[in-house]
Amino acid sequence: MGVEEEQIVMPGDKLGIVEQYVPGNGTYDDDGEIKSSVLGNVKINQKNKVISVDSKLESPALLKKGDIVYGQITDIKSQRANVNIDCIKDNPRPLALPYMGAIHISQAKKDYLEKLSDAFRIGDIVQAKVVKITGDNIDLSTVDKECGVLKAMCTRCRDYMHTTKKKDEVKCNACNRKERRKISINYVNG
Repeated sequence: MGVEEEQIVMPGDKLGIVEQYVPGNGTYDDDGEIKSSVLGNVKINQKNKVISVDSKLESPALLKKGDIVYGQITDIKSQRANVNIDCIKDNPRPLALPYMGAIHISQAKKDYLEKLSDAFRIGDIVQAKVVKITGDNIDLSTVDKECGVLKAMCTRCRDYMHTTKKKDEVKCNACNRKERRKISINYVNG
């Protein structure tokens, strides 16, 4: 066979026959022919006569219940804030799909919240927890201390806002406007 160590192969490429090698990781036996099941580099263990394919490509990240995610508020209705989910915390892999999530008013904070606009505004960067996934619907929560707004923009001048000594309040240094938010303990001033 013409397959060499470290050669890049595609799924379905023939690597050898079962009389030659034992199929290893990233390969399969197709009626006596050993074929690659992934895109990657050929690895041959001559001592044990095992041929495998090492996939260098990282599989994309998939959301699951309990994940902490980062995203941006894209729309606010009376009961729900829509979030464009950008990534999963502590996971360097990109998301498999562009996910959209929603934070229901009951999942915004522990205390009673009269209006969702007192917790979030369009453009805010948030940290949230995935609490439920039903098909394409992803329900998020910011009830935990770590979750909430990480970076807020002033609704008047669009400058970044800073926290004040008052709980869940941010202030714009450019125009002195004060607004309410559900602030994360990880809020980024500056």
